[in-house]
Amino acid sequence: MGRLHVYPLINRRVTQQTGKGKIHSQYALVVVGNGDGLVGYGEAKDDEAPVAREKAIAKALRSLDCVDRFEKRTLWTDIESKFGGTKIILRPRPVGFGLRCNPNVHQVLKAAGIKDASAKVWGSRNPLMVVKTLFRMLQAGNAPLGMGDGIGGGAKRLDKGSGLRNKSAVERERGRKLVDLRTF
Repeated sequence: MGRLHVYPLINRRVTQQTGKGKIHSQYALVVVGNGDGLVGYGEAKDDEAPVAREKAIAKALRSLDCVDRFEKRTLWTDIESKFGGTKIILRPRPVGFGLRCNPNVHQVLKAAGIKDASAKVWGSRNPLMVVKTLFRMLQAGNAPLGMGDGIGGGAKRLDKGSGLRNKSAVERERGRKLVDLRTF
């Protein structure tokens, strides 16, 4: 875990209202990535904030998944997704453009190792929904292990969006091979 980047995005106090009164606890959402195409997020609750953060990191480590990148720096193509009241449009950008996007999107893309991209968030900018929508876009259908155990169980990503297209899908759609334009 020493080489992984850990970004705590949300730390908040939440309350459950019961018949006998209020029960307070701490909520944490953490993004973990190696900066080279591997990224995941975890969310957890506990009575104490540090314990909630550790639980969230453990869940994020279990949810790590690969993100397919073009030239190891940007996205393959424009991606658009809507989840709840949040709509995100991600666009690849040229070398040296940087990350120009919502702060939560910025942290996730940085953890994934995407260096040149822009994003626009429409509708709800709730950090939790932004992160969930973004992961739905980046990881959807990307890892066969996340698609089920082969006998009808554990299918946590079957009904999620079309996700990020890989190089062969883009080449098939355009009808030609992609040419590497890097000069260095």
